[in-house]
Amino acid sequence: MNWYILAIKNGLNFSGRARRSEYWMFGLVHAVIFLLLFVLFFMTHANYFIFILMNLYGLVMIVPNIAVLVRRLHDINKSGWYFWVCLIPLVGIFVLFYFLVMDSQGETNQYGISPKYQQ
Repeated sequence: MNWYILAIKNGLNFSGRARRSEYWMFGLVHAVIFLLLFVLFFMTHANYFIFILMNLYGLVMIVPNIAVLVRRLHDINKSGWYFWVCLIPLVGIFVLFYFLVMDSQGETNQYGISPKYQQ
């Protein structure tokens, strides 16, 4: 949960670096919250309030999702513009996934000090 809160606090910060664990834990908590809202929506027989809440949550979380993705790409010394590689048909999403599971670059790069090895 700490990684989720950290990513929310840095939700408008597209500079710097995000560790692999920050990115994936943020994604996991985000998915669980969205799944809970989705289940609640169907358990309440398609309650419109829950539907609006679910959509608002999804809209509000777009920018923090992209920000943590860009910072994750910075952590492996890739530009945030590599996000657009996912638009390449058939292989783009796999290339982006490969980038996201790569280990952090240990040394300082043009995007800052590595948060993984920072003491």
